[in-house]
Amino acid sequence: MDAPDGPFGCTGQERCRPADVRSAVRRAVTRCCGATGCPYDEDGLSDALLVASELTSNAILHGGGVTGFDVDVDGRAVLVSVSDRSDRLPATADPLDDEGRRRVGGRGWPIVRRLARDIRVSDLPSGGKRITAAVPVF
Repeated sequence: MDAPDGPFGCTGQERCRPADVRSAVRRAVTRCCGATGCPYDEDGLSDALLVASELTSNAILHGGGVTGFDVDVDGRAVLVSVSDRSDRLPATADPLDDEGRRRVGGRGWPIVRRLARDIRVSDLPSGGKRITAAVPVF
C-alpha cells in the first residue's frame, strides 16, 4: 500500500524540527488511509511518531543538525528518513557513567531500534548520513 503523490519532507533549506517530522508522519498515514480506505493501528502510529521524534532529536543533538527528512508509506509501514551532517554511526550509550551514576539521555537510539521493523544507515555523497526506519502502522 503506497501513499499517493510521493513522500513528505524537507531538504534542509528550511529548519526541520521533530514536530515537522511528526506532522509529516500524520499526514502520510492520513493520506494513505483516505486513498486506500485501510485503517491504521493507533499504537503503530504512536510508535512511528516517537521514532520520528527520536531520529530528529538525535540528528540535532549528535549529528550536527538535520539536513533533510522524508516520510513515505511502503506496504504496511511508514518510512521515516532523517539526514544529518555527521558521519558517526549511532551508538547505544552505557546508562551509567564512569562513577556509576545514571546518565541523562541516551535512550533515543534504543527506542528506535526497538520500535522499527527495519533500520538502514547510509552515507551521503556530500557527507553525513541518512537513517531510515520502517515502522509498522497498517
